[in-house]
Amino acid sequence: MYNEHYNQSDSKMELPASFIERTRELLGDAAYTEFETALQVETPVSIRLNPAKAMRVWKSASFERAVPVPWATDAYYLSRRPAFTFDPLFHAGCYYVQEASSMFVERALRTYVDRPVVMLDLCAAPGGKSTLCRAALPEGSLLVANEVMRNRSQILAENLIKWGHPEVVVTNNDPADFTSLTHVFDVLLTDVPCSGEGMFRKDPVAVAEWSEANVQLCWQRQRRILSDVWPALKPGGLLLYSTCTFNREENEDNVAWIADTLGAEVLEVATDSSWGITGNLTDSSFPVYRFLPHRTRGEGFFLAVLRKQDEGLVSVSYDSAEDYVGIETMELEPGDSSKGKSGKKEKGDKRVGKKAKVGKGKMVAEGKGTGAVPAEVKEWLRDATAYDFIVRADDIEAFPRAHASVYAQLRSQLKVLHAGVTLATMKGKDCLPHPSLALSNALALDKFPVVDLSEAQALAFLRKEAVTLEPEVPRGWLLLTFRNIPLGFVKNIGNRANNLYPAEWRIRSTYLPEERITLEEALCPLD
Repeated sequence: MYNEHYNQSDSKMELPASFIERTRELLGDAAYTEFETALQVETPVSIRLNPAKAMRVWKSASFERAVPVPWATDAYYLSRRPAFTFDPLFHAGCYYVQEASSMFVERALRTYVDRPVVMLDLCAAPGGKSTLCRAALPEGSLLVANEVMRNRSQILAENLIKWGHPEVVVTNNDPADFTSLTHVFDVLLTDVPCSGEGMFRKDPVAVAEWSEANVQLCWQRQRRILSDVWPALKPGGLLLYSTCTFNREENEDNVAWIADTLGAEVLEVATDSSWGITGNLTDSSFPVYRFLPHRTRGEGFFLAVLRKQDEGLVSVSYDSAEDYVGIETMELEPGDSSKGKSGKKEKGDKRVGKKAKVGKGKMVAEGKGTGAVPAEVKEWLRDATAYDFIVRADDIEAFPRAHASVYAQLRSQLKVLHAGVTLATMKGKDCLPHPSLALSNALALDKFPVVDLSEAQALAFLRKEAVTLEPEVPRGWLLLTFRNIPLGFVKNIGNRANNLYPAEWRIRSTYLPEERITLEEALCPLD
């Protein structure tokens, strides 16, 4: 049994009787006892560094005492949980707080992807796996991150903008909208909505809402999602299928169904026995990767890697209510930051479960064309020649030219929320630098005067409050940084600096803890 270094929870978790019976049958009596004990232990906390930003702040010596996540790059366990909300570097995209087990997706990617690809993360919000994939993919790859829920897709876009990589597209579509994008993607990640058993110790509501009926609903919906998106994966393409649940119906049984019905080969990923990863728990012999809380330091997670066959693909349709449970029944998984989706409709979202209405006015370049982009705005990028420039409504967008044909196809059929880098917003004769530009790795840092802020100033800026600057600071557009990492723009007009930070991103809490654990302190193990 894995010896967890965290405290026991304050109260014992009461598990549903049918869940206990099913899981005991799956694991065996001895392993189940260890499993249930592990569910009473506090959830481990882990982070993953942004390779494009973090090392501009921390030197490698900062991590000498840190405990690495063994199956991931630049990922570490924390001994305590800092107040991430009050760390400007968190908002700047220097690191992402992500559950450790789910980082195994990176190892699968690095095993099989060694050239530039076009990848789709289908159920991507809030963005943990998307930022992980973007960091792991070879340069020159394009990542499309999709989320069906409108409010969660906005969070996904925010997190990917803060991560800073320009070769990204964020969409807000039902999986069925991807059916017509035949053979567009080389790699497909489907972190499908599930019954959430792996989130039990993190989210007590998930325990209360669990039922055998929901398990049945979930595995059927998962097959519908896979059938919808399967035509978009190229023959020979890679499928990463994952859940955060334990039962066999949503895991091994679905993998067998994908292989036999859709047509795919199950692939192996090399692991180390010291990691405690569990394999296939059914009579089948194909490789899968289970993360169980009594064996690995992380939450419940399941991953299988499959390669789509070149021939003999089967088209699957669901014509009856008995065979098909639609995605319109999906809702957020309460309190689940790594999944966020269960089995009911999200209130107020009339789009869910309906095919996106695509019109030329919304899906293609809408403004005045590339000729309207001022030369000085293009120079805000480090390598303007690598981008196409588009005016869309009042925004000036730069998108990597290497992916122009794929982007045009996506624009014609999907609801795109964010793509590439939004450079500026046109307001009258002025071009206001966009927050997306400040956070992008493509920003030309020498094109704006830079003001490095104190922590107090940085937090004020992130609350969208007025920032007091020294009298000698130049007027006009300024790039504000914290520890030399960009946060955003202000316009200094002398008596005040107008804050351009997006209102929807702002820190809403005015409370600041008197004593805070820093990330550097949390990286050090407790003695």
